[in-house]
Amino acid sequence: MKNLNKNFNEKKDANLIWTEIQKEMKLKFGAEIYESWLKKIYFEEQQSNYLVVSVSTRFLRDWIVSRYLDEILKIVKKQIREISRIEFRIEDKEHEKDKVVNNIIDKNDNISFIKDSFLQYNRIDQNKSFENFIIGTSNKLAFEASKKVSENISHYNPLYLYGGVGMGKTHLLNAIGLKLKSKNKVTFISAERFMYQFVKSIKSNEMVKFKENFRNTNVLIIDDIQFMDGKEAMQEEFFHTFNALIEKGSQIVVSADRPPNKLKRIQERIKSRFSGGLVVDIQNPEYELRYKILKEKTNELNLYYNEKINISEEIQKFISYEIKSSIRELVGALNRIASFARIYDKVPNISETKIILKDLLNINEAKVSIDNIQTLVCKYFKISKNEMLSSRRSRYLVRPRQTAIYLTKILTSKSLPEIGREFSNRDHTTIIHSVKTIEKIKEKDPEMVDNINKLKNQILFNNKDNEI
Repeated sequence: MKNLNKNFNEKKDANLIWTEIQKEMKLKFGAEIYESWLKKIYFEEQQSNYLVVSVSTRFLRDWIVSRYLDEILKIVKKQIREISRIEFRIEDKEHEKDKVVNNIIDKNDNISFIKDSFLQYNRIDQNKSFENFIIGTSNKLAFEASKKVSENISHYNPLYLYGGVGMGKTHLLNAIGLKLKSKNKVTFISAERFMYQFVKSIKSNEMVKFKENFRNTNVLIIDDIQFMDGKEAMQEEFFHTFNALIEKGSQIVVSADRPPNKLKRIQERIKSRFSGGLVVDIQNPEYELRYKILKEKTNELNLYYNEKINISEEIQKFISYEIKSSIRELVGALNRIASFARIYDKVPNISETKIILKDLLNINEAKVSIDNIQTLVCKYFKISKNEMLSSRRSRYLVRPRQTAIYLTKILTSKSLPEIGREFSNRDHTTIIHSVKTIEKIKEKDPEMVDNINKLKNQILFNNKDNEI
């Protein structure tokens, strides 16, 4: 990690790492949210324990901070462990681009509306089709219903798809839009985008344009409808739009993370409309489907990168078995392994894979106790715990002590003073020195790297096969 941090201060490597962070954000939040909000975050610099990034407006900053900052920080910490916060600057990097636009477009035109038009919210991904949607027992009914709608508008109206995050709902909605757009006017938008455009239209006195856009469509597809939670004015407008479209025979497709009757702070009449159509759930993917998806995504990675990444069948099966809750997390795990392989020019083994995916494998930090770390390190170095915790500075005691301190720092969330107290009330500067010493040894000693990885694996997973 130290090497990564060094490199982060170099422009080329900074951009590389920030690109990896952006990929993780896109996987975590989905393409719609990423393209709408998170893509517009620019890396500026790294300080000792925080990142400085920039966005173009205060509104954008406030929106990101209030809704996504905690999860973004978690993603950043995976790449740069010591980062504890993210600071935002307001810098309009689109300013120069706007100047060019102003020179091209007539001054009398409504520039703001052109820049932020409804058309920009209707992005159908050409890569998310029925053909590349991987089918299993858990999603077959949702797939068939979506396919039927794409072949016969108003056959199931509305079509309501629900399931957990990262289950493939957005993919199916996109596939419907992709199939229908050649012969129909299709409007595909997230509920979050719908809300943003609704508020913007009110502020700019463009509600007529707003109504015309959404009511003069053949197919209205709205993703993540649960985001209308508690927004009464927007729900009122959506209700009337819904009725207008149904009356003229237009197709409505929506997705959510829960069934209609479980939607909170959504008008009963809206929930009733949803329940009156076809309601289909997408269940957690079974092992066979997870493995199928992982194999397909591995092949895609090998097509994307010039050099083939030989992720073994053993690792693919391990990831498929362990990560059960979300397809998005499954793919995210694969991308982490691929990133590791590219950065270190080697495919990780099972032990390294477990460490890389520690947070996704639901490792309970409570089980990673300092006492357990000290016990395992003492066993490795064949010394007693009393010797390790003593004030003696003999070389054969210093190295085990430093190793245990290092492992405590990277495997727990304990502060430096807390770690110091657990090691016979040592000063926090001693803790810092120990961590830095082990990092330097790891840079020069591959055997030390291997042994520490085995120790980490044993601590995290109680894996007796890797006992040292």
